[in-house]
Amino acid sequence: MDAQEIIARRVAQELHSGNLVNLGIGIPTLVANYVPPDLKVFFQSENGLIGTGPIPEQGLEDPLLTDAGGRPISALPGACTFDSAMSFGLIRGGHVDVTVLGALQVDARGHLANWMIPGKMVPGMGGAMDLVTGAKRVIVAMQHAAKGKSKIVKQCNLPLTSARPVHLVVTDLAVIGFPGGKATLLETAPGVSVGEVMAGTDAELVVDNKIPEMKL
Repeated sequence: MDAQEIIARRVAQELHSGNLVNLGIGIPTLVANYVPPDLKVFFQSENGLIGTGPIPEQGLEDPLLTDAGGRPISALPGACTFDSAMSFGLIRGGHVDVTVLGALQVDARGHLANWMIPGKMVPGMGGAMDLVTGAKRVIVAMQHAAKGKSKIVKQCNLPLTSARPVHLVVTDLAVIGFPGGKATLLETAPGVSVGEVMAGTDAELVVDNKIPEMKL
């Protein structure tokens, strides 16, 4: 398995039947590919669709069905579409059970920076601020490092997305939670030692006696 598949498979295990789940662009969109068929999860795209399915195979894309980033998605039987006002009403009203988002940085207290790098052109924050603030549970799906630098940092030096901390971070090396506002190592990826995670992380991690491996 490559890094993205490891992350997406592990995030899929956090979902439960009946959940309304928002998937951000990038790695989060892959999560829909690894949900067991007997798990009835309702995926929401913030541009106005509930009932998204796996990413369509090449050549089977529908140009009218895209996610919030303009990438092709599929719609399952019973899916419904609506305008963005209704979509953000669901998000801001606290009706989304889980949102899965990518990130540029997550700090030791669980604060997320995922919408801009100063000095670079960006289209805007999109729905990230609303999702981190409004969803009942926020999961970050990202690779542990970028260009050799840890994305788990002591303190974000990029603009924060929200003052509200995330609940869980799943990377290709580890699963990290934030009980009591402290970054806590919960699991390591298969074949990855606790020492490797610690060495590859800029933030100080709380480590209990025995850290299990992810079960993928």
